[in-house]
Amino acid sequence: MGDFALRTCLALYFCPMQATGLATDPICALSTPPGVGGIAVIRCSGAGSLQLFQPLFSKDLSAAKTHTVHFGQFAEGEAWIDEGVVTLFLGKASYTGEETLELSCHGSPYIQQRLLQALVGAGFRMAEPGEFTMRAFRNGKLDLSQAEAVADLIAAESQASHQLAMHQLRGGFSDEIRELREELIHFASMIELELDFSEEDVEFANRDDLKALVESLLGKIKRLMDSFATGVVVKEGVPVAIVGKPNAGKSTLLNALLNEDRAIVSDIPGTTRDTVEDVTNIDGIRFRFIDTAGLRETTDEIEAIGVERSRTKIGEARLVLYLYDPTELDDAQLETELQDIRARLSDGAELIVICNKTDLASPHPEHLSISAKQGQGLEHLHTALTASISETLSSNNTVVTNARHHAALLAAQSSLMEVLNGLAISITGDFLAIDIRKALHHLGEITGEVTHEDLLDFIFSRFCIGK
Repeated sequence: MGDFALRTCLALYFCPMQATGLATDPICALSTPPGVGGIAVIRCSGAGSLQLFQPLFSKDLSAAKTHTVHFGQFAEGEAWIDEGVVTLFLGKASYTGEETLELSCHGSPYIQQRLLQALVGAGFRMAEPGEFTMRAFRNGKLDLSQAEAVADLIAAESQASHQLAMHQLRGGFSDEIRELREELIHFASMIELELDFSEEDVEFANRDDLKALVESLLGKIKRLMDSFATGVVVKEGVPVAIVGKPNAGKSTLLNALLNEDRAIVSDIPGTTRDTVEDVTNIDGIRFRFIDTAGLRETTDEIEAIGVERSRTKIGEARLVLYLYDPTELDDAQLETELQDIRARLSDGAELIVICNKTDLASPHPEHLSISAKQGQGLEHLHTALTASISETLSSNNTVVTNARHHAALLAAQSSLMEVLNGLAISITGDFLAIDIRKALHHLGEITGEVTHEDLLDFIFSRFCIGK
């Protein structure tokens, strides 16, 4: 590889993707949800936005400064549309990195539509889904993982998912990925440099040091990949299966946790024949509770299907609450039940054993004891439910929440394993360089330092219009 080719490779490693042919034409869209409200916000962005908008506003904004707010009337010709305020973000000091206006008007759907029609008539075009954030990425205001965090932040339905999105938006995940890439870049450059001196058999990159680095990176990548399971359940709701014998009080517990009569409660054994699911937030964490059919042998064909589904849910849940009635099971029977439950747990799942109906019997000293019917002991159950998730979220470790990021990490891991295999058999530097370049490429895909148009179109098409 010649000197020019080497410099080109290093430039690709060190420099973020520079997009060409970027769209800068003025765009507009409603940024608040459609429908009736107190106010609505319409965002405009692109080169010359202020000049195009000026004829629609009653005040002269030609000498206005950035980050200022102006009250006036919106009009199209002689026809007034509404009165409201315009917030200016001029130059690159905006969300998109280009001239941006935010128009706050009354929340009438008619006013929103008339104002958008006036803007289009003045020369704006309607924005595509996610186009404002796409421009923020293109203009270097956000990297790709931060841009995806914007969508996660909008969709956050709990404190925990909001916390993860904010960490990613502030660049926590991006910083970790950049550190991983930067650690590899030095060795990549040294190995590439060796190729210029291949005839002289010179080794610039110490192979033992490279092996130690790759093993360290693999450990960090594994930690990030392992966190994906937690990230998914935090975003979608931690799946919690409530299992036990018939009449143990499972449906009563579900209703108590949800604070509503979601499941039918009856003294007749086998009332619940299918799973009943619902979600709720406990201490800022979203849980998806699953009430299941009572675990027992039965000749009833429909109930038997329900029991089999209960056993399936045990294997799918992150948390399993085994609920039992101490008046119905002795210690030996209970242990037999628990052995069967533990054998069905998935890797990483937790089992919480709950002694119910303590209003009728003495609590078990080794188990969490409650009375679902009386609402006693539920605060201790809440603490047990949130403990493991809260510990993960309270740490400074990044939690991966995006399937695309997980796939890129998996690909980077595979490439780094190839580097280790190559070092083990002492392959030449040119083949090592290929695998290192692949790892750098996959890590760069996460932050957008390496990307392509189809990927960007896919990511931003899932955003709402106006963001």
